[in-house]
Amino acid sequence: RIPRDWTHVGRVDPKEELQLTFALKQRNVDLLEEMLRAVSNPDSARYGKYATLEEVANLVRPSDLTQKVVRHWLQSSGVTNCRTVHTQDFLECSITAEVAEQLLPGSRFCRYIRDGQSQVRSSAPYSVPDDLHQHLDFVGGLHRLPRKLQQDVSGTSFSRKQSGFTAGIHLGVTPSILRARYNLTSADVGKAQNNSQAVAQFLEQYYSPADLAEFMSLFGSGFQHHTQVDRVVGTQGAGKAGIEASLDVEYIMSTGANISTWIFTNPGRHETQEPFLQWMMLLSNMSDLPWVHTISYGDDEDSLSTAYMERINTEFMKAGVRGISLLFASGDSGAGCRRSVKNSFRPSFPASSPYVTTVGGTTFKNPFKVTYEVTHYISGGGFSNVFKMPDYQASAVDAYLKSMAAVLPPRSYYNTSGRAYPDMAALSDNYWVVINRVPVPWVSGTSASTPVVGGMLSLINDQRLLKGLPVLGFLNPRLYKLKGQALFDVTEGCHVSCVDEQVQGKGFCAAPSWDPVTGWGTPNYPELLAALLT
Repeated sequence: RIPRDWTHVGRVDPKEELQLTFALKQRNVDLLEEMLRAVSNPDSARYGKYATLEEVANLVRPSDLTQKVVRHWLQSSGVTNCRTVHTQDFLECSITAEVAEQLLPGSRFCRYIRDGQSQVRSSAPYSVPDDLHQHLDFVGGLHRLPRKLQQDVSGTSFSRKQSGFTAGIHLGVTPSILRARYNLTSADVGKAQNNSQAVAQFLEQYYSPADLAEFMSLFGSGFQHHTQVDRVVGTQGAGKAGIEASLDVEYIMSTGANISTWIFTNPGRHETQEPFLQWMMLLSNMSDLPWVHTISYGDDEDSLSTAYMERINTEFMKAGVRGISLLFASGDSGAGCRRSVKNSFRPSFPASSPYVTTVGGTTFKNPFKVTYEVTHYISGGGFSNVFKMPDYQASAVDAYLKSMAAVLPPRSYYNTSGRAYPDMAALSDNYWVVINRVPVPWVSGTSASTPVVGGMLSLINDQRLLKGLPVLGFLNPRLYKLKGQALFDVTEGCHVSCVDEQVQGKGFCAAPSWDPVTGWGTPNYPELLAALLT
């Protein structure tokens, strides 16, 4: 399905080169999930005993038969320009549109444009020969088109003199405001040599080193910090910096201060390729990776194939068993709304994945004071329609459904047995960001709260590493065992959903303990550090 904001401009030249990704069927996915449970559960004897990339590769590497069948199928059509990854479960191949349409019956490659950006995708579903079905999960680069980034931004000038806000009153969220709210002191900065964190950027987003340096000069007083990114994986585009990339890197580096930071980025144009999939392949091909990754990226769950999402979940498990923490923004559409024959809420993926930690959003009760937090109405949350509820959250979700039964939306709008999200939250409203050397206020979204939480988890990893303890890895099993301990519980406010007679624009509401708007709440850093150091 082609989103309405993309315009069809015609068929591609048959000789045009495409980049398609073939996801080969993996072995031992059930054992991989069992391993993830063991290394992530603090009650397990295997807690924190993470696997190396080589060990993961040996576990999931496709069978010799699968590799032979897929490669023979490609080579029989003259497709020989392919590269694989260390785990050998992906093949990325250069292939002409003409050959691709012969190889994948039903596919029909066309060009689409939006806001000057050009993409090549198939306007129709593809198929593969019957004898290939058992060897392939999906072929990437055919269908999915990126959603437009939505940021609540207004441009207002700002001077250096304004960066020191009057105590008790502020004009927007900055690093000092976050540190005040979440109880971080000037001593809460990174010290371990073997610690690092990362943000991943998609949709032609990239950061500006000059913007980062300017941001830190304006807002970085009072705590030790870096002013430069240590490593960029990928190629930065040219032109103006993106608000999303600037937000992510400026806030993970000011909350996870003084910690080595990487950026995973992609070229300016992503014709015929899905940059998110490209990032997942990088994780399968690098033995040395940062411990915490935050990603402000998502799609409507119903816009994706189940095969695709299940395979991406396996990629998340591969990262988790290696000790990598993946944090995803919960989205900025509340419960969402799917308008079909019957309205229903619209969950977002990867936010709805059971194998990542999903971060929702809050706002100050008084927007100009460091007060307690309430629900930010945009905060994404709800229940997956595809993935069942994981055991680690079942009792918490059941308690919410029972305690809020009288005010819940009609059950026809959501799947009460699905993976529920978010898992936790942080402030997501009214941020200051420096972009193209100009400080800009009123930037909002869970893409702000996610790197803030990621930075704090990096600080906790830092303390664990200094004590000789393993990093946190996949956080959720441990987070849900805390039952809200060390977090500020958010109990006020609801988020948005369908505008119709039954729900009238209201989705779920916050409540004591866990809720599908703010999860367990927002971090009280010193208490969370103490709870996660034991």
